[in-house]
Amino acid sequence: MPKRRQILVIGSNEHGCTPEMKLIAYEVGQEVAKSDSVLITGGLGGVMKAASHGAHDAKGLVVGIIPQDNPSFANEYCDIVIPSGLGLSRDFLNALSADGVIIVGGGSGTLSEACAAYMYKKPMVALKNSGGVATKYAEQYLDHRQNVKIVGVDTPKEAVKYVLSQITA
Repeated sequence: MPKRRQILVIGSNEHGCTPEMKLIAYEVGQEVAKSDSVLITGGLGGVMKAASHGAHDAKGLVVGIIPQDNPSFANEYCDIVIPSGLGLSRDFLNALSADGVIIVGGGSGTLSEACAAYMYKKPMVALKNSGGVATKYAEQYLDHRQNVKIVGVDTPKEAVKYVLSQITA
């Protein structure tokens, strides 16, 4: 049996997450589940919770890799909780667990995760209309190395389709 694809969704936490970001993230989670891929998130609120909710509603498998050492911090839509106890360093665990990354909104924490994924050349796509890090870095490389371009798309369906095309390529 082949390994299931694992897609990491990163973005704004509860404090920076707008209703629009939550809707986009929810739809991304649904599309990940429909593709029979495993959704991975940081397991907390905001974009992470909205994507988890969408995948959960679409009968997908949701893995939350949280920075705390206690699983009770995870959002209620996580099927599997990995309490890393690593704090902000868990961004590298999230990135390395993913076959591809989708960015919705985001601030410095999201940028940290994107940088970790960039260093390991993970395919990344950003929802251009979601604001924050996603809008700022869509269609760009993060530095002179040009490890992987963050491709900008308009819809959750396009985001999942792009990531899947890079995983199976």
